[in-house]
Amino acid sequence: MEVPEVITCVDCGQKAHRLSYPPEDGWQSGDIVAYRCSGCNDRWDLVFEDEGEGN
Repeated sequence: MEVPEVITCVDCGQKAHRLSYPPEDGWQSGDIVAYRCSGCNDRWDLVFEDEGEGN
């Protein structure tokens, strides 16, 4: 599964860059990925899930 390197901060709209390094065996559904916003400096810890799971 793919995890973006940059997301948009929901607080200020600036770019938030990924802090977490990719695991050796790749990203798995349920992994927690940390981001830091370049604008407001907020940290976001997001849980990524495979779109096909649980729906």
